[in-house]
Amino acid sequence: MNRHTPPPTIRAPRVLAIVLPLLGTVTLGSACTAGDAGTDAVSSTSSPTTATTATATPSQTDQPSASPGAPTTIPTSAFVELPAELRKSPRRTTPVAEALPKLCGNEFGTGGRQVTASAAMTVTYKKAGEPDTNVPQGMIHQTIFTFDGDGAVAYLQRLRDAVKACPSYDQGDNPVAVKSQVLPGVGDEALLVSRAWAETSLNGERTGGDASSQIAVARVDGVVTVFDDQGWEGSSGNPAILDRTVRDGVKSIDAWQR
Repeated sequence: MNRHTPPPTIRAPRVLAIVLPLLGTVTLGSACTAGDAGTDAVSSTSSPTTATTATATPSQTDQPSASPGAPTTIPTSAFVELPAELRKSPRRTTPVAEALPKLCGNEFGTGGRQVTASAAMTVTYKKAGEPDTNVPQGMIHQTIFTFDGDGAVAYLQRLRDAVKACPSYDQGDNPVAVKSQVLPGVGDEALLVSRAWAETSLNGERTGGDASSQIAVARVDGVVTVFDDQGWEGSSGNPAILDRTVRDGVKSIDAWQR
């Protein structure tokens, strides 16, 4: 994140299993790369007391108890990919802790013990029609959580409450205003969080203008995905590109779940 911007058919023998404490420390392993066609997956499981990385099949890993059908792996194909005209660079794996936005606190990292897997990727976008030599317009971090039981519904409820309790926060000396609203027609339920702040130059000086960016969170059954749009070098994000990315992302998750 810019200093002034607030603001992946699973083959079990090749699965990389990760045990982590709650949320926020899982990355997609070597089986899930930017150039992967989505045939491999990462297994990211939660544990309240350990943080151990090991190469193993699921039966060799101390995984949490999950109801039948609760995913413990997330394939690359579950993540959105930008259309060619908007893609500045290929998607890349990102640590979950770096991909999740933070407002007043850890509002987006409160999945708890019902999380069965988590992973994140980042896409970098440009304006349609611009040459590749131009700087990017922004980047979108996408995090996917899978939950056991009613964990996904509970996560959204906790998140809504936490965002309401954070109408503003400080990013350095720059206050950031926060607003949230329902995002209709996206998944089973979705939330849109908007952030606005006084725009600054690369030197940290106020330009006299305003900047803004958005976070979108959508639930598809027991899966939740978080999209954090960040404009390049402290500039505003692109709401239209984020909206398209969120809707395409939900379609990718829905196709994976089928």
